[in-house]
Amino acid sequence: MNIPSKYDAAEVEGKWYKYWLENGYFHSKPDERKPYTIVIPPPNVTGVLHMGHMLNNTIQDVLIRRARLQGFNACWVPGTDHASIATEAKVVGRLKERGLKKSDLTRDEFLDQAWDWTREHGGIILEQLKKLGASCDWDRTKFTMDDDMSASVIRVFVDLFNKGLIYRGYRMVNWDPEAKTTLSDEEVIHEERQGLLYYLAYPVEGSDEKVVIATTRPETILGDTAICINPADERYTHLKGKKAIVPVSGRVIPIIEDEYVDMEFGTGCLKVTPAHDVNDKNLGDKHGLEVIDIFNEDASLNHHGLHYEGKDRFAVRKEIARELEEKGFLVKTETHVNKVGTSERTKAVIEPRLSDQWFLKMETLARPAIEAVLKDEEIKLFPKKFENTYRHWMENIRDWNISRQLWWGQQVPAYYYGEGKEDFVVAENQEQALELARKKTGNTSLDVSGLRQDPDVLDTWFSSWLWPISVFGGILDPENEEIQYYYPTNDLVTGPDILFFWVARMIMSGYEYRNERPFTNVYLTGLVRDSQRRKMSKSLGNSPDALKLISDYGADGVRVGLLLSSAAGNDLLFDEGLCQQGKGFANKIWNAFRLVSGWEVSETEPAPKVAEVAVRWYRSKLGQTLHEIDDHFAKYRISDALMATYKLIWDDFCSWFLEMVKPAYGHPISKTTFEQVIALFEENLKILHPFMPFLTEDIWQHIEKRDSDKALVVSDWPSIPEVDHGLLEGFAMVTEVISGIRTIRKDKNIAFKEALELHATHNGSAFNGNLDEVVKKLGNITALHYNIEKVEGSVSFRVGADEYFVPVAGSVDVESEMEKLKEELSYAEGFLKSVRGKLSNERFVNNAPEKVVAIEKQKEADTLAKILTIKESLSNLGK
Repeated sequence: MNIPSKYDAAEVEGKWYKYWLENGYFHSKPDERKPYTIVIPPPNVTGVLHMGHMLNNTIQDVLIRRARLQGFNACWVPGTDHASIATEAKVVGRLKERGLKKSDLTRDEFLDQAWDWTREHGGIILEQLKKLGASCDWDRTKFTMDDDMSASVIRVFVDLFNKGLIYRGYRMVNWDPEAKTTLSDEEVIHEERQGLLYYLAYPVEGSDEKVVIATTRPETILGDTAICINPADERYTHLKGKKAIVPVSGRVIPIIEDEYVDMEFGTGCLKVTPAHDVNDKNLGDKHGLEVIDIFNEDASLNHHGLHYEGKDRFAVRKEIARELEEKGFLVKTETHVNKVGTSERTKAVIEPRLSDQWFLKMETLARPAIEAVLKDEEIKLFPKKFENTYRHWMENIRDWNISRQLWWGQQVPAYYYGEGKEDFVVAENQEQALELARKKTGNTSLDVSGLRQDPDVLDTWFSSWLWPISVFGGILDPENEEIQYYYPTNDLVTGPDILFFWVARMIMSGYEYRNERPFTNVYLTGLVRDSQRRKMSKSLGNSPDALKLISDYGADGVRVGLLLSSAAGNDLLFDEGLCQQGKGFANKIWNAFRLVSGWEVSETEPAPKVAEVAVRWYRSKLGQTLHEIDDHFAKYRISDALMATYKLIWDDFCSWFLEMVKPAYGHPISKTTFEQVIALFEENLKILHPFMPFLTEDIWQHIEKRDSDKALVVSDWPSIPEVDHGLLEGFAMVTEVISGIRTIRKDKNIAFKEALELHATHNGSAFNGNLDEVVKKLGNITALHYNIEKVEGSVSFRVGADEYFVPVAGSVDVESEMEKLKEELSYAEGFLKSVRGKLSNERFVNNAPEKVVAIEKQKEADTLAKILTIKESLSNLGK
């Protein structure tokens, strides 16, 4: 075989990915096989590959490649999300660079710019996923703004509206003043920030008295419409029915009473600003208060802001505080820590704002989704700990604000034909809307020029909550072959941060539109953090370039590096050294293959006994490990599955098995043994392929020339060999014996080429005769002798209850060796004394944790055994 001396990841990865694509191995279509389906969590169309994507998609690829080897019709659907806020912000930014504002363009002109951006940047992240080895069915790539995907979203909106689940409401919403759109509660991140608590004095009308209130937002006093006190607060009962004057504006507002007021917070008096706080709005509704909105959509002050009109809210906060102080209304300030809502996308501080929006009623939709996860267990979350988080959110769910004041996205399919709030119809298209409007108004002469479509678009998540159904056309054609075959999907791999945004909502839509779960298992990965436990981000500059990592360590090396430290649901502390370890593992396997392929094969040479037992042992070890791997995959312990594979190949195959079967220098290997070695190597490649697809395919194709239908990517997952547990137990003891021999050689400077004899006391824990051949070969032992008491002129070691003696009289300086042993004995006896000192201390034994005491007792036992062995060696050498 012509095997390159070094594994060249860059050359190999490009070659085999192209080969896989050309042969259509990733493409799936319905057939007689059982399907295994994954839908990708669609990344933002504006995005580029980062560490979170790398981890998430590596796990998905491991699952899909393993399923493909297991004989399933594996289908992994890729795609991207149009990401309304993020994409619109990118387009607005580009326009700004050209000296243009969004308002300078018509809606259609702006959308042309957005599509240009999408075509320019939309495929970048998917192409980068190919570098990672992602075996997606690229023929199925979907985009949430594809015509059929958008049509699905519109159809669902119309259906839910007709069912009475979607409604138009004037509510207090979360307003992002930078993106100039409303956000759902789940898109608001609450951060603790230190600010000031301002104590302001409001004059009481008709008296010299002032009532003091505490607020964190002095600028909002310009929207105050009442002062509220608790009726049980004796400090303020005399103010009942009176009025107060708002500082700066001079407006007169009522002093009202309500038990809502917390008498312990601040001064026990509350300023009521119904337009800018959801609780104040509730109070305002209850008491019939005026609503004064002081902000523009960008959070600058409007005409209600008086002389502060046009200024930013935070600038006004500083300026109005100075004015209040100058005019004697500011009593004092205190530092105060409170939670501030910020936009997940733009990071802007959210403003509560009253607005007409579209809402989806969630209570009915949530009911089957709660039962599916928490009662019937039709859907399982891994790790299970996230069930509590899911329960809390689902059982406290609020109606979903699904409209956004943006242009990029699916436009709300509501058509207005008049000026009244109820003068609209909801339809899938303009023609249907016109028909409904004519019917509703009785005006048959109404034409399309009399219709105005709602300018808002739908929340991006209102598109992606249909993803597992819509990618297979299940909304537009519920009975088509693809949705019937591929749905429900099998596994969903995603982050816990979108458990509510996406996962819970997909479950709801699945039961609403398919009357069944959208997936069976949800594997929730952790976040990728740096060594200081900080979340990796561009702003912190702590996120490595994903493509550079692949260039430096190879895709397989990076995949291994990510998975080795990624336990389900726990954050991954990324260390680039793990990628180096992955690269080293690839080189280890490559060198093992070069070693095997370099052996001369003999047609006539009989298989030696040591090779026969080695093959039987490794098959058992393979079977045992396959059981472990299957169990790890069943519990979504992907990192553990890789580690079991890693140990099998590095330790058992390379370090033990190949050493046992390796022919002596200058001698050939028997054909029978060689074929068995290759067969076992191929089994290793199959197990390893999901984790390291490029390396394994390359070695597989080097082993022999194969037709395209025999490629590793579409081969068969190994069947589990029968496990000989007795053989495994015996071999475990053999490895300890060999390690003991190697330690003696190292300590006594005895070269491996110098053959030795081995004697054993043999107290009932010996291995069977065939394993003797392994000890002889790997220890270079000429003879094994059993059932002896001791051997003069020897050094000994213990394995279990047995003691082993290696005669060294002619190989070492006995006097010098005895001096070393005496030093070791002295140290061991001193150590034993210190351990026994602890164990004889009642205070220590009674107060120390049980585990700590157990460790000390084990130290005592181990040291006693070592002392006995040293004394035996001294006795043997002394005679």
